[in-house]
Amino acid sequence: MRGFFVGLEIISKLSSMKSPVRHMFDGIASRYDFLNHFLSCYQDVLWRRYCCKYLKKLMADGNAPGNAGCMTGKAPAADVAVENADGNVGCAKNVPRIVRLLDLCGGTGDFAHTFRKIFEGSRGACKCLTNAVPQNGTACEFVVDPAVIGDFSYGMLAEVKPKKIDAHAVQLDAMKMPFAERQFDVILNGFGMRNVPDARGALLESYRVLDAGGYLCVLEFFSPRNLFNKFFYKVLAPLFIPVMGAFFSGKRDAYEYLVNSILRFLPVDDFCKMAEECGFEVKKVKMFDGGISFGVFLHKPVSAS
Repeated sequence: MRGFFVGLEIISKLSSMKSPVRHMFDGIASRYDFLNHFLSCYQDVLWRRYCCKYLKKLMADGNAPGNAGCMTGKAPAADVAVENADGNVGCAKNVPRIVRLLDLCGGTGDFAHTFRKIFEGSRGACKCLTNAVPQNGTACEFVVDPAVIGDFSYGMLAEVKPKKIDAHAVQLDAMKMPFAERQFDVILNGFGMRNVPDARGALLESYRVLDAGGYLCVLEFFSPRNLFNKFFYKVLAPLFIPVMGAFFSGKRDAYEYLVNSILRFLPVDDFCKMAEECGFEVKKVKMFDGGISFGVFLHKPVSAS
């Protein structure tokens, strides 16, 4: 059933937990999107679009969960894969490929909204198992189920509803999610992993709720390693970001936290190593704007139980 619920279900008893970071995000929720776009010169919009387009490519190339590699969903297997005259396997015509999406640490839902725009209604050649386009010219269609947008901040989730995103907003703990195993085909995590107290725990929990063959895409500011990034995050960012954040939101401490959380977080290479230790395959690491941010594309092996 399509629709919204925002804050109607409080998961993991978060309302009784005292979290200064959660309280901080509640306080900047109304200006969060604007400041994200302003402080990044709208590059954050392009980063999300790239991540969603690359996920679409991975899925269209046959690296998706279920349904003979075409796309996930609950259509009968016999209706999904067909064998052509030359023995190639292709997607059956007019079978929707349903994507079960979780936008984890999803805030106001921008990532989920971008994902739907990139995926839903789009058509492209489905290469399936043989990386060959079916002879009859059929194509895969991606249909995104109402997304689950999960975040620990009630204030951030309250900003989902005015956007009229086709999604359910759930206040939850990223390290202890209220979902059964293998419930999602794609998990997005945009700028949230460094805010989780235990990144390894969040990766393991994401692995648990992700279906075999599914993807976790982490878009994040990682701890700087090269000279440009160190100069940006240790010299420029502490001067510019808190001042502009304070001017537009009145919450200087929140944007000081932003810079400090990046410096305290893992470098991207260490994060990828941790993800592999949790069972993921690293499919790609995309550096944006000289390393200001990175997109990390993680795959749960099809053989995973």
